[in-house]
Amino acid sequence: QVQLVESGGGLVQAGGSLRLSCAASGLTFSIYRMGWFRQAPGKEREFVAHIEASGGNTNYADSVKGRFTISRDNAKNTVYLQMNSLKPEDTAVYYCNAKHILTVAGYWGQGTQVTVSS
Repeated sequence: QVQLVESGGGLVQAGGSLRLSCAASGLTFSIYRMGWFRQAPGKEREFVAHIEASGGNTNYADSVKGRFTISRDNAKNTVYLQMNSLKPEDTAVYYCNAKHILTVAGYWGQGTQVTVSS
């Protein structure tokens, strides 16, 4: 079955950095657009970034542009989110998402907690 396993979350001070990873299995990774979403307490899940299947195009939420970078390694079936200049408002559970490029098939990871202290 398909599994998306996030790692790399934790507690960091404002201004610090974290790198999230999402390892995928059970799917043909290279035909999935990969994305990161986040959900803060009491708020809806929101888009953070995504990267196309080939890795050529990326897109970011305005709130993270210039601070976060999404990348993927199709040989390792892994997508990354490098988060720099973290702010307390970045505190959330971060979820990895896989979206098939041709169908409606999509999958979610279990999430990883990121906490940024002020």
